[in-house]
Amino acid sequence: MNSLAMRREDFLVDAVDFPADSWLPADAPLDMAIQDLHVAPDHAAMTGPTATAPADVGRRRLVLAGLTTLITLLSAVAPFILYGRKGWDGLEITAFGLFLVLIASIGCWFSNAAIGLWVLMTNREQKDLAFAPHPAAPTTRTALLMPLYNEDAHTALARLAAIDAGLARLGVTEAFDLFVLSDTNKLEALLAEQSAFASFRLRAHSNAFYRHREENVEKKAGNIADWTRRFGAAYDFMLVLDADSTMAGETVLRLVDAMERNPGIGLIQTAPTIVKAQTPFARVSQFSVRLYGRVAAAGLAWWTGSEGSYWGHNAILRTRAFAEACGLPHLPGRKPFGGHVMSHDVVEAALLRRAGWAVHVTAALDGSCEETPPTITDFIRRDHRWCQGNLQHAALIGARGLTGMSRLQLFMGILSYVASPLWFASLVTGLVIQLYYPIDWASFFYFLKPQFTPFMLASVLAGVLLIGPKIMGAVLVLSRPRERRAFGGGRQILKGMAAEITMSALLAPILMVANTKAILKILCGQDAGWHAQERDTDGISWGDALRAMRWQMAVGLGFVAALAFRPDLAMFFVPIVMPLLLAALIAVWTSRRATGEALARNGFLVTPAGDQQSAMPTVLHGPMRPNLMQDDARVRALRALQSA
Repeated sequence: MNSLAMRREDFLVDAVDFPADSWLPADAPLDMAIQDLHVAPDHAAMTGPTATAPADVGRRRLVLAGLTTLITLLSAVAPFILYGRKGWDGLEITAFGLFLVLIASIGCWFSNAAIGLWVLMTNREQKDLAFAPHPAAPTTRTALLMPLYNEDAHTALARLAAIDAGLARLGVTEAFDLFVLSDTNKLEALLAEQSAFASFRLRAHSNAFYRHREENVEKKAGNIADWTRRFGAAYDFMLVLDADSTMAGETVLRLVDAMERNPGIGLIQTAPTIVKAQTPFARVSQFSVRLYGRVAAAGLAWWTGSEGSYWGHNAILRTRAFAEACGLPHLPGRKPFGGHVMSHDVVEAALLRRAGWAVHVTAALDGSCEETPPTITDFIRRDHRWCQGNLQHAALIGARGLTGMSRLQLFMGILSYVASPLWFASLVTGLVIQLYYPIDWASFFYFLKPQFTPFMLASVLAGVLLIGPKIMGAVLVLSRPRERRAFGGGRQILKGMAAEITMSALLAPILMVANTKAILKILCGQDAGWHAQERDTDGISWGDALRAMRWQMAVGLGFVAALAFRPDLAMFFVPIVMPLLLAALIAVWTSRRATGEALARNGFLVTPAGDQQSAMPTVLHGPMRPNLMQDDARVRALRALQSA
């Protein structure tokens, strides 16, 4: 027995009878073998193509590739002319190569959004998966899984209670069981968690179960796999949540109905919106996802077809498919590149496709929600872990039997983090090249008297590509009167866009340095670890901000020192250098709820009213289920232990 269990048992002596399995159903084992990535699966045993695989998916991907290539070539004309005027040297070749990689990735993002806008404006988002508007009651069994790891259990279970209440309102609770899968390893958090669950279970409409693992082997991936091996045979589907997830009952029911009607689908991933954002940093994410995220998700769903991806939560999976295809191996070597697979979700999607199961992303369903870190420091801490997990995928791209689309998505996940050091290297290389040239004060006053030059063309194209997807999202909402009114009208949408674009521009250089630092630390062998996520911070101190942002400020000072030799370039570097020098101030200002509330009162970053309201009823109110009254003594005992 480990130390946590011993301390817990000491607390519980003579307090209450606490049998470990009294909150669990009977075991229903399901075999889940570890996958061999060096051996391709037996194609004869595969599920095979399904009716949900678009017949024209090849053409769709050619459209995306063609648009991306065209944008990249057009964007490359100006720097090619600039660098080629006096011949090419090594630095210029390096700068041009970095530019091509970065502009191609931005061009792909722009093209994806343009496709998504077209899909949504022409009402094609349901072309591949026709979700029933009013599905019948399920004929199958579904488990809703909420993993917890040192979380605020009352708040997390309130989100689960909202889903349960939605299913009860639809009269379908008999088809669903709720599982809280705890990996909590702090005693105080564990006692609070079990107390909250005892109260929750008394009032839940569906059957509610709780399992605590003494050792959180392989983190969340291991938590879900452990449930699959122990209980999976009893359920046709499992809907995986995060501690900050909630979903409308109608959304859950439509997902189950789509899985029942399409036996070849292994996974459907929804596109969650962000709710309950209070700080300016969280509100920026909430506004951008709410206004722009749908066009990106619709574009992704269109060209990936039945070879979509998985984001680890707010998704429904076919339990048998997951068990037969997704047993994750340990990667060879030591951490950070070896060990268990950290960013497991996209790998599990790739393994499902490898085994012949369809995987879909959908932008056709509302009612899927999550929360976001409240401060930039919390976001960076989480992003460091995701960065390490995505870099691990370099060892998985060559796995036998993966589809070309799976390999592309693994590569794109790596590139999403490698783009930061590439951007940083591009800035440094460009500045070093300019140091070879004399000061040109005419360029300092360029914005006062602009001329149509290759540089101007490149700048305009870059701006269009970066802001274009945001404009597309706004165009969609502005074209739909009901959604426009929900945002408070066109004027409020435009004010929110101005604030979001400005704040995103301020945050971008800070995150560039953070991701570059994370990659350097990972390459030097430092493991990011796995920490409980902070979800309810109200402000960070100046001391914490200065410590967290010291690298950003140091890089900003480095740029200032270099610009001392070319002060005429200062105007062009202000959007990069100023946010870095003011990183601590920005971190503090964007972390305070009062600031976020002031922005909303003045009409900035306002989203539909439901995004700010708690959709979750408290778990401590409502009628008790009579057959669970015996748990009431446990509730009182656990609360007494918490206060001990």
